[in-house]
Amino acid sequence: MQMTYNVKDKPSFGKTLVFALQQLLAILAATIAVPAIIGNGMSQSAALFGAGVGTIVYLLFTKFKSPVFLGSSFAFIGSMLAAFAGGVSAQLGFAGLILGAIFAGLVYVVIAIVVKFAGVKWINKLMPAVVIGPTVAIIGLSLAGNAVGDLTKGSVLNADAAPVASPYVALICGLVTLFTVIICSVYGKKMMKMIPFIIGICAGYAVAALFTVIGNATDNEALKIINFGLFESMQWVPDFTFLSGFKGVKEITASYVATIAVAYVPVAFVVFAEHIADHKNLSSIIETELLEDPGLHRTLLGDGVGSMVGALFGGCPNTTYGESVGCVAISGNASIVTILATAIMAIVAAFVAPFTTFLATIPSCVMGGVCVTLYGFIAVSGLKMIQKVDLDDNRNLFVVSIILICGVGGLTLSFGDVTLTEVACALILGIIANLALAEKKDKAE
Repeated sequence: MQMTYNVKDKPSFGKTLVFALQQLLAILAATIAVPAIIGNGMSQSAALFGAGVGTIVYLLFTKFKSPVFLGSSFAFIGSMLAAFAGGVSAQLGFAGLILGAIFAGLVYVVIAIVVKFAGVKWINKLMPAVVIGPTVAIIGLSLAGNAVGDLTKGSVLNADAAPVASPYVALICGLVTLFTVIICSVYGKKMMKMIPFIIGICAGYAVAALFTVIGNATDNEALKIINFGLFESMQWVPDFTFLSGFKGVKEITASYVATIAVAYVPVAFVVFAEHIADHKNLSSIIETELLEDPGLHRTLLGDGVGSMVGALFGGCPNTTYGESVGCVAISGNASIVTILATAIMAIVAAFVAPFTTFLATIPSCVMGGVCVTLYGFIAVSGLKMIQKVDLDDNRNLFVVSIILICGVGGLTLSFGDVTLTEVACALILGIIANLALAEKKDKAE
């Protein structure tokens, strides 16, 4: 894929700020949604701060060669809820969040050490294009329901106080956003072509604001798409996790440590598979094999240590974001300077309450319009990986078929508090099928 700005390119200062804002908008909704789901006093501003710090750590470990932003991981939601379960105090729960992130990060560190000495050839053999391509496609397709569902919703934060908007009015706002992004990306010139998300979000937000103003004037709840009431409860100073977590250290018991370990460690192995898929996808986009340069051991260390540091501030383990990868693909901007600027912007924004609150008022329908394109690009980039795979060979055909059907069908497996996502299940089954069929093919030869 032809990049307008490659990894080492440096756009002008003004352009970098605009590109960074676009990246921030792409990852914002998911990053602050995790603490909103967990509740228990978790701070969305702190999660944004933690994501920014975690991303900088990742960039340092990867020698500024991998252009992707790290945000709050949805895979660890069950693990995080386990930290607060059983009637534990809030302070002990926050201590559990930090402890769990350390456990998960250590899994990455151990795997990184193994990879450092064993190399990555076994990864390529275990997960060739016929396996990793449809798996990347599943990452995008598994998020399709979220994007489509958001198209008919208004503001998502503080749902109890959010206005009850008509799904049809919300859909109009979402479609305005969607087609503005498409038009700018396809027909736009120069800068317009590189910031389609910002323009699309602005267009969708303007239409949503117009509907909301009319709704307020006529007292019509169906037209109130944006929840401007969020400005009344702005959080001016982030509540960092370690402030409460350190107070809960004295309450930690051996049984609680075991509970946290069981909740976090297995999930880390699941996220490891998605880590490889994300980096394979990003590698195909920027046409540089990231698993070799800077190396899988470095991306794992960056992800693992970045998660530890991010959770120290925001409580949420971080992971590489498909939204960020999609933004790179659509905008054609892989500049590492942009990712660094995004991380810094996230850190600064965490202390600017009006700005973060304004971002939080962007309704779901508007972000849904953006995510339709983002998740779609992830899916298509995965399918592009199998373009050169011989699908006339039934061996390859069955491997791809198994991954796509199990992934799209939503196959998940739960073992206590640990859940294998549809992406993980599809990938594991694909690996098993590919190895089994490869063995039979070798015997036949």
